[in-house]
Amino acid sequence: MKCLICQKEAAFEGNPHRPFCSERCKLIDLGNWAGERYRVPTKERPPEESHGANGNRGNHED
Repeated sequence: MKCLICQKEAAFEGNPHRPFCSERCKLIDLGNWAGERYRVPTKERPPEESHGANGNRGNHED
């Protein structure tokens, strides 16, 4: 199988970093998730769009 980050061949059995080839590629992937480069599709709106400026839901100001 190929590493999801660098596309080099990566052993599956006995590989503690699978599906990645190395700890480096594993950490790059983690950084991509933390940096919001990957997103899971959803039909929900992000919190900043569904809450008002005061943090409350709806269009009213409290």
